[in-house]
Amino acid sequence: MRVLAIGGSGGMGRYAVAAMQDFDAVERIVVADINADSAKSFAAQLNDKVGAIGLDASDTKAVREAMADADLVVNTAGPFYRFGMPILRAAIDENCHYIDICDDWAPTLEMLKLDSSAKAAGVCAIVGLGASPGISNMLALMALQELDTVSTLYTGWDLGGATPEEQSSQEGLNAAMLHGIEQMTGKVEIYQNGTLELVKPLTPVPVRFPGLPTFNGYIFGHPEAVTFPHNYPQLQESINLAHGGDIDSLMLKAIVGLVNWRLISRSRAARLLTWFESQRALPPLEKNDTAPPVMYGLAVGRKDSQPASVGVSWIGEATEAGNESRVGMGAATGIPLACGVKFLSEGRIDAAGVFSPEAGHIDPQEFLTAVFEQLVRLGRLSSPNLGHHIKVSYA
Repeated sequence: MRVLAIGGSGGMGRYAVAAMQDFDAVERIVVADINADSAKSFAAQLNDKVGAIGLDASDTKAVREAMADADLVVNTAGPFYRFGMPILRAAIDENCHYIDICDDWAPTLEMLKLDSSAKAAGVCAIVGLGASPGISNMLALMALQELDTVSTLYTGWDLGGATPEEQSSQEGLNAAMLHGIEQMTGKVEIYQNGTLELVKPLTPVPVRFPGLPTFNGYIFGHPEAVTFPHNYPQLQESINLAHGGDIDSLMLKAIVGLVNWRLISRSRAARLLTWFESQRALPPLEKNDTAPPVMYGLAVGRKDSQPASVGVSWIGEATEAGNESRVGMGAATGIPLACGVKFLSEGRIDAAGVFSPEAGHIDPQEFLTAVFEQLVRLGRLSSPNLGHHIKVSYA
């Protein structure tokens, strides 16, 4: 399979490309990035399967020309509210399979509407196969599968660990910070009372995770909240939550407030937040068995006619504070993306259409095992054993 990796030398894309180069079913990878020098320098560090070109993702003609020699488009070019829909549409038109790490809820909903077009073209498109969304969806799907019926589903993660990668082709304003501001200002879409609703982000929601003290998660705009009810219409509530970091700090509230009052732009807010993150000095974190999980899925419903809840969380060495091998955003996002390429190139995913990760075309345990195997190869884990990294909690 020939892969076009758009944004492939960015902070997330380079982890995916580095893993993909060793897949037997991947014949060729072209790293396409607006920063051509960075793309070529990165490709030169890899094996002879990997080449590079300069590519402006906003140039539709150039994007389509680059797809002419590809079987699969891997898209890590953000922000996705700008690049997600046009690149997916181009991939379908050019009969290329497609996988991305889209973490914006609005373009995700629009991309899912291209399902019939993808089916007609025989194209498999997977939207949001990174850390969150991606791993978070798999955790929540495992929780959902443990119950007979589910009414409420939460995905959640620790904002404190979501720091941008130092190595990247990106220059100027950081796309991850801009994404964060976008999802914490204005209104975001969640699913409650059996319907999609626009609500104010950062609203606290009490989380009763089995075996832990109740903690507050804060509404954070993300695709998981809207894709789960798309695939599981029996749900009455689906919300994505963040905790930890500075999510409840006065500084963040002030920055968000300035945007909501239209006193500064989102771009300016992202720059302020980037500066604030660079200036603060956090005390070292200590291991705490009662702290909220680093990442989790929580399903609430019924089992054997009784009320029940199941939480599935990512635990272990890769999530422990102070661990030198702790998995950062780049690896946590890029490695699942690479595993999607592996499954697709090997024929382990063969459905046509546009899917979010939890749609049922990927077995969550098989996928997470593949992710942990790649993290072992990367030197971030000592064992790929699923039981060492995933904890299932019941109530």
